[in-house]
Amino acid sequence: MFGLQLPPAVSKLLIINIGIFALSCMLYFSNGIDINYYLGLHFVMSDYFQPYQFVSYMFLHSYLGGYGGISIMHLLSNMFALFMFGPLLEQFWGTKKFVIYYMVTGIGAGLIHSGVVYYDQYKLKEEIIAYVAEPSPDNLAKFLNNNTSRTVYVKYLDYINAYSDSPNNKSFIEDSVERVKSFYNKNKHITVGASGAVFGILLAFGMLFPNTEMFIFLIPFPIKAKYLVSFYGLYELYQGFRASEGDNVAHFAHIGGMIWGFFLIKYWNKQRNKFY
Repeated sequence: MFGLQLPPAVSKLLIINIGIFALSCMLYFSNGIDINYYLGLHFVMSDYFQPYQFVSYMFLHSYLGGYGGISIMHLLSNMFALFMFGPLLEQFWGTKKFVIYYMVTGIGAGLIHSGVVYYDQYKLKEEIIAYVAEPSPDNLAKFLNNNTSRTVYVKYLDYINAYSDSPNNKSFIEDSVERVKSFYNKNKHITVGASGAVFGILLAFGMLFPNTEMFIFLIPFPIKAKYLVSFYGLYELYQGFRASEGDNVAHFAHIGGMIWGFFLIKYWNKQRNKFY
């Protein structure tokens, strides 16, 4: 593929991911069929969740760019990382072990991401119930501060001030309750992408070849793999807790892939040191 001799698993993963992306675009732009909606990983309490989505989501990528056009950046970033780091790992482990690692980290990433979403949705639901029980301007401000971005909160300031002027107004109370309830939608969370498995691959590269020096775009000096991987992990952790508006990246799926990869590598190393 691409005129290079790639090991079989990496080659097939690239073909499968690119092929499914092409099929997704063709179906969506010609017939309006969004296969990501059916095969992407839904929130576990969603009406549309199916267990097989923990596998199928790994081979899908978002394809909608600005103004409804096609975007390949999600696919390109994941496949570039797989292309760069996957071959050496497959040669080191062998094809079977590499595929096991890829699948375990990808599925594990989906499990951890789903756990985080479940926790966030549980907390949100509890806060909605609390607000419905005691609606007030102060409680509305508290709810919005805890569950929305700063931008959304600012947009609500005029509404909160008007509500504060008439805290016993039945229309305001009923309207605020409906607004708060609208923040909970168990069917809106859909995750797609190979990023969990790819971050697992980055983690493996950093653990197995820690002192390999790499040149990164715009950085004029080489960086050892172990430092690059550590930076990526800490950055994803920061972004996951930061949760800025408009950020629809599953940061905890990335971290999840690294966590599962770390323990799997440790387990394999432990087994290798056993003698029977």
